[in-house]
Amino acid sequence: MDLYEYQGKELFRRYGLPTGEGCLARTPAEARAAAEELGGSVVVKAQVLTGGRGKAGGVKVATSPPEAETHAAAILGMDIKRHTVRRLWVERTTEIAREYYLSLTLDRGAKKPLFMFTTEGGVEIEEVAARNPEVLVRLHVDPLEGFHPWHGRALTFGAGIADAAERRQIERLCAQLYDAFTGCDATLCEINPLVVTAAGELLALDAKVSIDDNALYRHEDIAAMHDPETVPVEERAAREKGVTYVKLDGEIGILGNGAGLVMSTLDLVAIAGGRPANFCDLGGGGGAQGVVDALEVISADPQVRAIFFNVFGGITRCDEVARGILQALGQITIAQPIVVRFDGTNAEEGRLLLAEAGLPNLHAEPTMLEAAKRAVELAR
Repeated sequence: MDLYEYQGKELFRRYGLPTGEGCLARTPAEARAAAEELGGSVVVKAQVLTGGRGKAGGVKVATSPPEAETHAAAILGMDIKRHTVRRLWVERTTEIAREYYLSLTLDRGAKKPLFMFTTEGGVEIEEVAARNPEVLVRLHVDPLEGFHPWHGRALTFGAGIADAAERRQIERLCAQLYDAFTGCDATLCEINPLVVTAAGELLALDAKVSIDDNALYRHEDIAAMHDPETVPVEERAAREKGVTYVKLDGEIGILGNGAGLVMSTLDLVAIAGGRPANFCDLGGGGGAQGVVDALEVISADPQVRAIFFNVFGGITRCDEVARGILQALGQITIAQPIVVRFDGTNAEEGRLLLAEAGLPNLHAEPTMLEAAKRAVELAR
């Protein structure tokens, strides 16, 4: 679960990390009131779960409350990479001397938390890694040992921080960030930029935090931060029906029994020249109600022009899945053509049942590649 900047900063403060002072606003009037409360110049920042806010015009400096209200009116409702701005964070401006980048993420390959630190803050870390990789310090932490002071020293000396007082601040902040990362079951805690103020103090001017969904049952307070408006309508409907579904950008609806098979199906559709509209895993079974629920969600997506139903019969028998599909189509009306591929247990029997049904929008194919090509063809 991704958190908004203001939510991430709230978690950071719980663990002692220094952040800027600010207020949440949902209307231009609230932004003006926040600017009046904070005093002086403020930054009005769009709260969206994506990067590139500044380039899109979602971050503006205001020198007065009326100007803050004007900026808020312009930013609210803005579309930033398909995310609509509904909240603002109004924060007192900071006099910046230097900008750094600091993050802690889960390196799944190494199965360890990974620190990344560089003195080139304020830009995207991918850009730094590509353009000037030698300035990016990387350091794994063994989760069985935890964070130790030498980790912080390795990061600061590796990045060439000369000032001893500044090094000590950064090393202490790294320990706090590790506590936040492990204490909240996070998969990412990123500060970009981590700034040194004119007074020589560190501040986290931004906060990007992702929490492991599987651990939310242990963090009811963090789970309550979830904003359902950030989830696509299709995913919300799928969650209500208990369907495993992820919205994508293409036109071919994908439905399969098993996550690995569905992932392979996505690749085949791309190879055939199409674009998957979703990831949808029916699970190991193929009961009629599960098929109905999945097809209702997929067919409701206006982008979907064809549906590819890919089934491998192991324990599940393909003829049972075929009966489930026919029962589902008897309960709901699907306008899009449906291509079905059966393989495995009773695959021939399953294809025969679909052929005997004689439904004009139901097409059976013997292989995955042929089915993918047919789905792409019908979508055009």
